[in-house]
Amino acid sequence: MDKETSRNLIMDNYLNPKNRNKSHVGYEKINTRNESCIDNIDIYIKWQDDIIEDITFSGEACAISIASTSIMIKNLIGKTKEEALTYIKEFYKMTDGNPYNQEILKDASCFEEVSHQGNRKVCANLPLKGMEKAILE
Repeated sequence: MDKETSRNLIMDNYLNPKNRNKSHVGYEKINTRNESCIDNIDIYIKWQDDIIEDITFSGEACAISIASTSIMIKNLIGKTKEEALTYIKEFYKMTDGNPYNQEILKDASCFEEVSHQGNRKVCANLPLKGMEKAILE
């Protein structure tokens, strides 16, 4: 994905995030935060057996964290826990600068450049760390 398309996708998901501040009744809550900045996101997950039925979120964070949360939500709703863990693993590969499966990540590949910016890597990975914790606990 070219840099301009990536920037536009990140900004669109920051300004118009999916499932932000929706009702959280009946959802499991996971908090994920960055100790070195303002990023503090509550992720709410609704499970049906081991399938992610819905995800919503609330909180304050930078553009990268909000956009990453929004894109993650779009890509994980309807996935099994195993599929979600595969997605998370591929995302970590990408943000570490390693080869990854773009077909699995879809539009999340817009974060490929954060592998060159350590502080942005933390921001992009923040919601995925929360989802991983929710799945593994």
